[in-house]
Amino acid sequence: MTDRCSWAGPDPLYLAYHDTEWGVPEHDGRALWEKLVLDGFQAGLSWITILRKRDNFRAAFAGFDPAEIATWGEPEVQRLLADPGIIRHRGKIEATITNARAYLEIEARGGFGPFLWRYVDGQPLQPRYATQAEVPPETPLSAQVSKDLKKAGFRFCGPTIVYAFMEACGLVNDHVTTCHCHDRIAAMPGPGL
Repeated sequence: MTDRCSWAGPDPLYLAYHDTEWGVPEHDGRALWEKLVLDGFQAGLSWITILRKRDNFRAAFAGFDPAEIATWGEPEVQRLLADPGIIRHRGKIEATITNARAYLEIEARGGFGPFLWRYVDGQPLQPRYATQAEVPPETPLSAQVSKDLKKAGFRFCGPTIVYAFMEACGLVNDHVTTCHCHDRIAAMPGPGL
């Protein structure tokens, strides 16, 4: 039997996500932005709900092309509110449009990836938790990143959402030390600075 982080559960989709994607250092700014948007949609829901709808989100949100989404207005909001394949929450949909505009501004000033990775000096944090109970829901660093994202115009990016995002994108390796992914992920480099 393979040891995994306890949150992964038995669902094959969740297991594949845990084993191949969660915690892998993501360097691409656009991919980071997509994940932050999806983490915002996850607020109040389980991540498996978002995973099951991820392809629908990608289709509904033009492949998460921020340049296109940044031009959207009320007609697109109405279209998305009528789409049963996604989470139909006006605030989260409107935040995605706002966040696309904020992303483009950060991207133009040097890149969204470098903006985020500077918080960890270009290398994933390695806290080495032995149990899931030790993993915090947020940290002072996620609170700072959240504050800075909000200052840059982002919405639906509180400290808990940001910490989940940081874990998922490999800015912090929160695979527990007994998980079969921990050491493999710990050996993966960040983008450096």
